[in-house]
Amino acid sequence: MMSTRITRRFQSLAEEGRGGLVTFCTAGDPDYDVSLALLKGLPAAGADIIELGMPFSDPMADGPAIQLSSQRALAAGASMQTTLALVREFRKSDDATPIILMGYYNPIYIYGPDKFLNDAAEAGVDGLIIVDLPPEEDELLAPLKSSGIDLIYLTAPTTDDARLPVVVKNAGGFVYYVSITGITGTKSAVQSDIASSVARLKRATDLPIAVGFGIRTPDQAAEVAECADAVVVGSALVSELASNIGAGCAAAVHKLVRELAAGVARADKPK
Repeated sequence: MMSTRITRRFQSLAEEGRGGLVTFCTAGDPDYDVSLALLKGLPAAGADIIELGMPFSDPMADGPAIQLSSQRALAAGASMQTTLALVREFRKSDDATPIILMGYYNPIYIYGPDKFLNDAAEAGVDGLIIVDLPPEEDELLAPLKSSGIDLIYLTAPTTDDARLPVVVKNAGGFVYYVSITGITGTKSAVQSDIASSVARLKRATDLPIAVGFGIRTPDQAAEVAECADAVVVGSALVSELASNIGAGCAAAVHKLVRELAAGVARADKPK
């Protein structure tokens, strides 16, 4: 397996005997400057991997919190160009923390897929999660391999044993397990169901498994980190930002990230 920021980070986590914390924020929310301050402070607060949402007008898989974050970012002038500019600025002081761009294919198509991959790689992007691009749509696979950017696929409770090999065949970086059926930020899965699902995924792939959707508290993060390689938190952070706009929203989000990281750190992982 090629050494990348993502593989190195998961190797470090395994050596430390703990799960990772993956944090999500929308690029440009609530504006470029605050978004950059938020982004730069995430690693020190405890984020092991950062998911940066690509603002889009119709984020169909997301609940109200992330939909509103995209609307705020777009209203403040966010674009694919400003999203990549955020990554470039972040990379000036941090060359270790993996950054995953997450979103939908339409903005990439409009930007131009080849140009996007070239610019994303130059900026320092490590992976892509494209929610509405199924494994059968393979037009990005060849250029992705030459760019060094991993394509990270989503699996869900509805991904059965016949479908699973198709999903993980060309996956890179890690596999993202969506622990609920539905949109982001609406409900939480039962921990025992997550554990059995992660075990099933690990029989199908050697990639690390990150679990997201519905994880909002340090206690929930600790439970999921007992069985998963990483815990993904998004809507809770975006909601915290929205509740503190104009009153130090970046600091408020960093505080919640520290609490979530402490929860992940206390998880009782198998030896």
